[in-house]
Amino acid sequence: MTPQEGQILTGPQFSEPVRVETARADGPGSWVLGVVGTKTERFRRVTLTEADLAQISIQSATLAFDGDPNLLRLGLQAHALGIAFEFDPYFGLSISRVDPLPHQLEAVYDYLLKVAQVRFLLADDAGAGKTIMAGLLVRELKLRGLIERILVVCPANLAFQWQRELKEKFDEKFEVVKGGDLREQYGINQFLERSQVITSLDLAKRDDVLPGLRQVHWDLVIIDEAHRMSWSPPARKTARYALGELLRDTTDHMLMLTATPHKGDPQNFTLFLQLLDPDVYADVTSIRQAMENRRAPFYLRRTKEAMVYFPERAADGEWVARKVFTKRIPRSVDFKIDGDEFELYAEVTRFIRRQSAAAAARGEDSRARAVGFLMALYQRRLASSTYALHRSLENRVNRLTEILKKARDIAREAPAEIPTEEELEEMEEADRERWERVLEAITLAANPEQVREEIAELERLAGLAQAVEETASEVKLAKLHSLLESEGFFADPDQRLLIFTEFKDTLDYILSKLAGWGLKAGSIHGSMNIGARDIPGTRLYAEQQFKDGDIQVLVATEAAGEGINLQFCHFLINYDIPWNPNRLEQRMGRIHRYGQRYDCLISFLYG
Repeated sequence: MTPQEGQILTGPQFSEPVRVETARADGPGSWVLGVVGTKTERFRRVTLTEADLAQISIQSATLAFDGDPNLLRLGLQAHALGIAFEFDPYFGLSISRVDPLPHQLEAVYDYLLKVAQVRFLLADDAGAGKTIMAGLLVRELKLRGLIERILVVCPANLAFQWQRELKEKFDEKFEVVKGGDLREQYGINQFLERSQVITSLDLAKRDDVLPGLRQVHWDLVIIDEAHRMSWSPPARKTARYALGELLRDTTDHMLMLTATPHKGDPQNFTLFLQLLDPDVYADVTSIRQAMENRRAPFYLRRTKEAMVYFPERAADGEWVARKVFTKRIPRSVDFKIDGDEFELYAEVTRFIRRQSAAAAARGEDSRARAVGFLMALYQRRLASSTYALHRSLENRVNRLTEILKKARDIAREAPAEIPTEEELEEMEEADRERWERVLEAITLAANPEQVREEIAELERLAGLAQAVEETASEVKLAKLHSLLESEGFFADPDQRLLIFTEFKDTLDYILSKLAGWGLKAGSIHGSMNIGARDIPGTRLYAEQQFKDGDIQVLVATEAAGEGINLQFCHFLINYDIPWNPNRLEQRMGRIHRYGQRYDCLISFLYG
């Protein structure tokens, strides 16, 4: 075949396809060609023989129109999809399986996508669909070719939910990296090997994990429940805050999600915003002014009361925008203890005060702080239930007698720094229980000579608690029973009820009482695995049972305070009131969220 001008040649003689610009014969079976690379546009002159031409693929200069039309159609569609965002600003939404709401579109398309670099705190109320907004941002940035490597950091119990929602709603496949994955693949950085990763906050903050994260540059980092990273001086900088700083410095775009961003401390909030940008958000005054003037391009918070559906035409012809969320009706249910129960409360309170005063007299000694924290835990258990207090007192007696010999070893292995009260509040349930054991060991090691005296006092208090238990006269429990009766839970088994408590012991106590009252109940607590909807004993199984009506009442600790969607239930009882008000907001967000059809009744038991 004779080479001709205009033909496209590909073969081993060329590093790229070339276009023939000039062609002339150079004797029999030989041609001299002037060719230009189709990619580099570089000109070169080559001599080809018939043997060379046999190895070359030649594309005709004239259009033959004999290609596969289906491939042409697919190619055109692929090109159209690649540039669709330039013509349809909501294109990412049109290829996602979500039911968008106006406030979600406003956040993504009017705020996040309007800036060249996303550094943003999205702080809408719980249940407003922040995961949907984050997923839409991922989809739109990927369509624009701006991101490829994505990291989602969230509490461990939410990792599966993030993975599921990103796959089901946005067809984005993310891999969950757990501690076992890092241990099993020694010498391999799992964060470098994968481009779309979900990992837990408390795994990522570990000293042995941080070096691997530091090696990776991310295009987008999303941090869920970001308030857990906050830090307030003069306390030492927390490991979670240090993780936030590392992620801030190793990513192009960063989105932080939380329903409870502000703790009432301006300095704390300023430091929190510095996880987005340490220079822009370095001053408390400037941030306050920006927010007062409603010119805070880094921050967006909308309350549920302000969120509405798209306007619809009413029967009278008027356009009406219905509210997305139903009403939230809080109700305080008070009770008053007396008799033996009041005597128990007074005795335990005196014991706590004596122990706390003795600890305070020791100054800043870490063991003194351990005693103070331990007494605070007893006080919270006392407020929770007699059963929880009784169990705590008995456990303390057992530990005093059984681990006294090991206490010095445990105390020696314990970290030099004891967590602050704020850090304990933000810990996972299992971590808080572990620290309680460590604190007890530290106090034992410090006061071995007082052990017998303390055992006698604890046994006396445990006896008082047991006496109250056996009389079945606990006022708080009786108030719960009357509340359930007045709301018709005994008469209507189709009603759903969610009860929150702080302690696993109180959870077990309530479950046993509900069973005795003839109510079907299940539970979610920190020692349960995420599991699956068909695996008994797991969180997802309990959630599915509650949804299907196999159980009428779900009793939960703070392990269910985040990331669980229970909008099919509209009645919540706070059996305990947590010290951190943000936890209350998280609890209420489990039922008062998008998809709830009824007004939510929120009861608070207090004495």
